[in-house]
Amino acid sequence: MAKTSYDICIVGAGAAGSVIAAHLSKTNLNVVMLDAGPHRNPEQDFASDELEMEKLFWNEPRVSVGQDPLDLYRSTSGKGVGGSAVHYTAQLLRFHPSDFQTRNSEGIGEDWPISYEDVVPYYEDMTNRLSLSGPNRFPWPEFGGKYPYPAHHDLSNNTLKFREGCERLGMNHAVSPLAILSAPLEDRHPCINRGFCEEGCMPNAKTTPLNTFIPEALKGGVTLLPEATVTHLTTDKTKRVKTVHYKMDGDPHEIDAKVVVLACYAIEAPRLLLHSKSEDFPQGLANSSGLVGKYLMTNLNDRLIAKFPEEIRMYRGNPVQALTMDPYLSGKEKGFKRGFILNSYGMRPMRLATLFLENDETCIGENMRMRMLDYNHFASFAMLGEVVPQASNRVTLTDQLDEYGVPIPKVTFSYHENDHRIREEAKETLKLIASAAGGEPMYHLRAHAHLMGGCRMGNDPESSVVNSYGQSHDIDNLFIAGAPTFVTAPSANPTLTIYSLAKRSAEYIERYVKEMG
Repeated sequence: MAKTSYDICIVGAGAAGSVIAAHLSKTNLNVVMLDAGPHRNPEQDFASDELEMEKLFWNEPRVSVGQDPLDLYRSTSGKGVGGSAVHYTAQLLRFHPSDFQTRNSEGIGEDWPISYEDVVPYYEDMTNRLSLSGPNRFPWPEFGGKYPYPAHHDLSNNTLKFREGCERLGMNHAVSPLAILSAPLEDRHPCINRGFCEEGCMPNAKTTPLNTFIPEALKGGVTLLPEATVTHLTTDKTKRVKTVHYKMDGDPHEIDAKVVVLACYAIEAPRLLLHSKSEDFPQGLANSSGLVGKYLMTNLNDRLIAKFPEEIRMYRGNPVQALTMDPYLSGKEKGFKRGFILNSYGMRPMRLATLFLENDETCIGENMRMRMLDYNHFASFAMLGEVVPQASNRVTLTDQLDEYGVPIPKVTFSYHENDHRIREEAKETLKLIASAAGGEPMYHLRAHAHLMGGCRMGNDPESSVVNSYGQSHDIDNLFIAGAPTFVTAPSANPTLTIYSLAKRSAEYIERYVKEMG
């Protein structure tokens, strides 16, 4: 069995892990980063083919139950260096100041142990580091602004119809802030509106960890081990994490580290912690609170399909090109809590057909064919809605083992009544936008996006798993980074906050290791 030693071992090379690795590569620390999937080259390994690019998604066995079982594949997970940030739509928004204090402001959810002001410096840093493109004047300044690249102007028909509907209803609207180049950057070319953003960007115009933080980390000396699947962690006599166990090419390996960072997203992080239970930690690592795996969250991400007399061809252009943030806190006026945002959201044919089937089991055969015959006349608009954190929504382990001998995770999920009210309000608003633009609302397709929670941050060890830097309350040399630490699930896309909090954690980890000596 091969065994090596490092100062820092990072598990997961997605948005959070890659930022931490890139930052620590500038120190004198010896850092290794593992990822369960391969290290792909977009220009060589990506294709303009929906089926081919399913390889980017985490399609390992998972059990999904509850009143509203979640689709745990596609946009909710990624497998490969870069993680799900390789196939995201690249719409990057800050959270709103109220998102960090929902209990205090609206009496729902829970307050974060940090404020909007704590994150602003990192938002500003990541806006520049990720070369965001956006409008000169963003109508909602709390969510972003001062973008280094101009907004995209070659907009799709789908986007133009969305903006037309918003305009006629008197709603503010804007081109989305995107981590997609609108002008050349070094050896990278601007977006060509290929439209396969959610299947990976073959021309490499979309800014992802693969063309930013991963090469930066490698240049700084970080060791990257792709196709290395971590199975469990073990602790030493001092009850600190010591060894990361993983399998590569079917063989077991071990890494001893002074600090371990789990940056493997909202299902795999709790899964590893729960599976790594021992005599010293009978409930699993970092789980004295009993909250590891609990408060798993997602975002509502329903689509409204409208039919127009003229051809729309919504596959043209990147999917999410325009938005309105006006309904973000609309619950205060409508009798519920929090709110949602609305987007244009073009879909490729296979994804649309999949959503038709998921929402209507009779939509097969001739029924499916007849619907899809109208594809070129369809426009697709979407909502992204906040979901209330509930302890009953959780990740646990089954008795079934995967090919690596690790228990298959079970995700239990049910929507809150407030979630249903947000969904209904957003549906009606989307129908109004479609009608105002001259379309006929046809289908409301339920969907969700993003996974958050499972290892929430907080100041009290009895009601949280980690502190605001992702450091475990129970084991001081164990850190959890990224979406698992989120306390709530705001309507703004989470990735900019994941990047930003990872940078904040990286600075803290650097200080922590220096203090260790």
